[in-house]
Amino acid sequence: MAALRAAKQALRREIKSRVAAVSDQEKLRQSRVVSQKLFRHPKYLSSQRVAVFLNMHDEVATEDILQDIFRRGKTCFIPRYFTKSSHMDMLRLKDMEDMETLPLTAWNIRQPGDDDKHREEALDTGGLDLILMPGLGFDKSGNRLGRGKGFYDTYLERCRTHPKGKPYTIALAFKEQICAEIPVGEHDIVIDEVLHEDE
Repeated sequence: MAALRAAKQALRREIKSRVAAVSDQEKLRQSRVVSQKLFRHPKYLSSQRVAVFLNMHDEVATEDILQDIFRRGKTCFIPRYFTKSSHMDMLRLKDMEDMETLPLTAWNIRQPGDDDKHREEALDTGGLDLILMPGLGFDKSGNRLGRGKGFYDTYLERCRTHPKGKPYTIALAFKEQICAEIPVGEHDIVIDEVLHEDE
């Protein structure tokens, strides 16, 4: 277990430095390529209830995706992370204006405040069709390296017990985040697909 943790930490450091070397302009260019791939994806087109992360600086930009979700009349959910635990909820976002009203977290991303009790949580209602996932690193087999908090692994376990079952999962990545192999443990959930620019 300690060896797995150490391997993950070393890989996190390596990927972070690779992504840090990518210019903002290049990150934006790759984000657009990934977004266009998503907009043509049959699973995205057929999904009505979609969860998407609001990106940090070292993640694929998701603003175009949010706008597309609303333009197509899909129902959008975004994460609210509880930083003192591995608990996360997926809460309803009504539109882009709604997003602008959300407070900023210490990670400089917007999310509903802890006192925001009126938003629909995806699993309390109709579940989710698709989760668009962030992460630090991915391999071609769908193994994912997160930031070590376990938010998404824990949430996907909750999804499994929902009547709708586990949603389809698509990770959005820069090509610098793709690794030959991600070290994984028994609690790490494999994702269905990783979208990134082709080499």
